[in-house]
Amino acid sequence: MLPVQELSSVEDFKANILEAYPPKIAKKRARQIIVNKVENTEDVPVIMANTRTIPGIITMRGCAYAGCKGVVLGPTRDILQITHGPIGCGFYSWLTRRNQTRPTSDQDENYMTYAMSTDLQEDEIIFGGEKKLRAAVEEAVALFHPKAIGIFATCPVGLIGDDVHAVARAMEEKYPDINIFAFSCEGYKGVSQSAGHHVANNKVFTDVVGQDDTFSKPGEFKFNILGEYNIGGDAFEIERIVEDCGLTLHSTFSGNSTYQEFSSAHNVDLNVVMCHRSINYLAEMMDKKYGIPWFKVNFVGAEGTSKSLRKIAQFYQNDDLAKKTEAVIEREMVEVAKVRDDVKSRCEGKTAVLYVGGSRAHHYQDLLREIGVVTISAGYEFAHRDDYEGRKVMPSITVDADSRNIEELSVEADPARYKPRISAEERAKRESEGFEFADYHGMMPDMEDSTLIIDDCNHYELEELLDRFHPDLVCAGVKEKYVVQKRGIPMKQLHSYDYMGPFAGYKGAINFYKEIDRLLNCNAFKFTKAPWDTEPELSATYSYND
Repeated sequence: MLPVQELSSVEDFKANILEAYPPKIAKKRARQIIVNKVENTEDVPVIMANTRTIPGIITMRGCAYAGCKGVVLGPTRDILQITHGPIGCGFYSWLTRRNQTRPTSDQDENYMTYAMSTDLQEDEIIFGGEKKLRAAVEEAVALFHPKAIGIFATCPVGLIGDDVHAVARAMEEKYPDINIFAFSCEGYKGVSQSAGHHVANNKVFTDVVGQDDTFSKPGEFKFNILGEYNIGGDAFEIERIVEDCGLTLHSTFSGNSTYQEFSSAHNVDLNVVMCHRSINYLAEMMDKKYGIPWFKVNFVGAEGTSKSLRKIAQFYQNDDLAKKTEAVIEREMVEVAKVRDDVKSRCEGKTAVLYVGGSRAHHYQDLLREIGVVTISAGYEFAHRDDYEGRKVMPSITVDADSRNIEELSVEADPARYKPRISAEERAKRESEGFEFADYHGMMPDMEDSTLIIDDCNHYELEELLDRFHPDLVCAGVKEKYVVQKRGIPMKQLHSYDYMGPFAGYKGAINFYKEIDRLLNCNAFKFTKAPWDTEPELSATYSYND
């Protein structure tokens, strides 16, 4: 394994980066670019996160609409989704993440292949677009008569003041057998797509979860996975594994999911959370209202998958389930170990940087570690401090104006349906024995000292990092892909997988090992020469006023 950069050189790199910024910006970025130092197992430096991006900088982030419609609701199969806004927003959110679904039959609803929009024009921007939204709902009902319709507001809609919620209520009165709800997820609603996640979670909780007390899938050990969006078929692989273990996956929020699974999700005994930042809100609220405990899991990486399966089995405290789970792990690890050891012989000691949203910048370090690839720098696009430092810092996080922009729901125990799945005494006993509920340790405690943690990394900082550290691999999104590849560095998209996958679970780990082996040991990238190195098309100097 290659040693990470010495602390002094990493500090020098940070100082050089900050020199290019105006003093006020440099002061802010200094708190967002951290040289990691882990003490007492989990104590890490404080990082600034979830703040506004520097104006004029090319950020890696998405908007609140992208987080609400694109991330959380996008993978749902039979909730018909209408984007109220210009067609550009609707088209951008149309299947850009490769979320997959598998209807039971050809007759089952699947609206994921459609991009539905009110296509606002200049006239509607001037005179209002509510009339056009009503017409769009009428058309959707006439064509499909779906179980549920979600309406998503974009920036212009918020600016002109269209009341999407009033339209939703009026249309639901007209069609009482259809659940119609709206999201105030205008792109500017927060500093990143994280605000859209929160908006989506609130509305799904108030208008969908808990609507059906009658439906429940067969099985003794039923649970939901929150924050798994089935990119490249990840959820299919997880479903295969947990079914072999004897578990019943009731609903996946929101990959390969149905409205009925969402509306009856409160009937299970356990929630597990994959992507903490996108959906921890829903897990918290379901615990308070229905008494469903939750804990964090990670199905990315063979080791992480085994650990998560064992923890789920341990929760139910059933010997047969535990034995069956161990048998599945033993069976799957035979092929995993064979491929892993072969790939590791060619990849060990290579270096990587990861700038991805959600927990992916954290989870994928486990997969890379399994084949000996060292992560020298990582960061999130839309994290809050707890995603880096762990949930223990949540009470100390300052609520600013941008955070107050998102409604905080007041949640109380449901007088009729609240049922603690385990008693307070049993929960306390398990926690005293080391079983953790409602916790997340964050990314930084799992990273080595002297590694660089950069929140909301921008293109300037990424290019400087590539020039200084020359990583063998970059994992990020499509905005960074071609800049990185033109520098002769292999680049792996971890938002949509570049038409590969699945990468979750055991078969996913094998797929990822082979894909990284192909990238790291492909000679083609060595012949790439960035065109701007010899023929810059544009040059400029930066100036500012103190």
